[in-house]
Amino acid sequence: MPEKPARRRLEAWVDPAVVFGGIPDDAAFWLDAGPDAADGWSWLGTGVAAAVPDPFLDGAVRGTDPAGPFRGGWVGWFGYDAAARAAGAPARSDVDADDDALWLRVDRVVAFDHAARDVWLSAPEDEIDEFERTVAAWCEAGAARAAAPPASPAVLTATARVDPDAYGRLVEDCRAAIRRGDAYQLCLTTRFDVAADAALDPLAVFFRLRATAGSHHGGFIRSGARALVSASPERFLQLADGVVRTSPIKGTRPRGSDDRADARLIAELVSSPKERAENVMIVDLMRNDLQRVCDPGSVVVERLFAVESYPTVHQLVSTVAGRLRDGIRFSDLLAATFPAGSMTGAPKLSAMTILHGLERAPRGLFAGCFGWIDAGGRGDLAMVIRSIVIDGARAYVGAGGGITWGSEPDAEVAEVAVKARAPLDALGAGLPPRWRERVR
Repeated sequence: MPEKPARRRLEAWVDPAVVFGGIPDDAAFWLDAGPDAADGWSWLGTGVAAAVPDPFLDGAVRGTDPAGPFRGGWVGWFGYDAAARAAGAPARSDVDADDDALWLRVDRVVAFDHAARDVWLSAPEDEIDEFERTVAAWCEAGAARAAAPPASPAVLTATARVDPDAYGRLVEDCRAAIRRGDAYQLCLTTRFDVAADAALDPLAVFFRLRATAGSHHGGFIRSGARALVSASPERFLQLADGVVRTSPIKGTRPRGSDDRADARLIAELVSSPKERAENVMIVDLMRNDLQRVCDPGSVVVERLFAVESYPTVHQLVSTVAGRLRDGIRFSDLLAATFPAGSMTGAPKLSAMTILHGLERAPRGLFAGCFGWIDAGGRGDLAMVIRSIVIDGARAYVGAGGGITWGSEPDAEVAEVAVKARAPLDALGAGLPPRWRERVR
């Protein structure tokens, strides 16, 4: 792949959904800034199966490019279980290999600058003309798909890994571990499985999820029958010009029925001692993780307890940043930071060990990360939360929450239900009845 691929700006803006709707390839990606994005970037295209990338994350300041920061490299994901095992925690080994890691090598990209309303093509110099013709064909096919009435999802049934009462008892088990001093915070998760009579349409599922729960780090990555469909609101790692940032989410409230209810819920979220303690513990963990790969004294908390609001939830978000040391590779950064503290708890190794014993089942791709990275060391990875993993006629949705000593089992059960509801609705399944009863 060339160091500097050719770039070309299209004459007019086109909706990313139209372009992607026309891609026939079974190895395709769409990293989505959201359906109504007024800033940020979206990227889409196709790729070929590749080995796990491991570029040096050099500190060279390369400035900005009108065609955007991502003009080719790799797009893919890492799952939770293999990473937990690599970090020294007990973890299930009976996990599909594609849930451990799947990456596509990409050298042709369509980039959407939502602020400027510009669309850019990037491709090798000798392929840019052909790529422009290919994108025009995608647009034509995608417009035809968009004009057709959307198909209603099949009515499916979700099966819960544990029922709400059992999850509540696991919350108490977490509190007992915290009382013993074995952990300060634990991210307890569970899973909902869906089986259909025929292969699911991942893109139709993504369109439905995007319409109801769109987010600045949404994504769709497909390789064969396996697809990740995500409305993730959490940035795990951003890499730019030698600086790494992470923005853990800890603290959740559902959206209210009107502005007054929203304001009340936001005030409750910001003032909650439990949510603030949960957030600051993960911020401290991420500071420690980044210090393993960053210049001494460079790791700082850029924001603390910021509220971000999405179609279905309000979230409490903080950001930690540091300057990477010379000679750090992508694999070094992942070894220091992944699995993410927001999905484990603190201390991380002890938390993963406790959770392995409580959850007693693999997380798979849920609680992993996905996104892009290039050969020059830039990248952007999001957490696999508020997501659906589809494999033919089967799918699963993971959900969980951070448990502290101040956690209340009923509130934690309700939080899981709120988080899982939108992805399950997009599948046409909805929450199982007993979980549906616990949504506040």
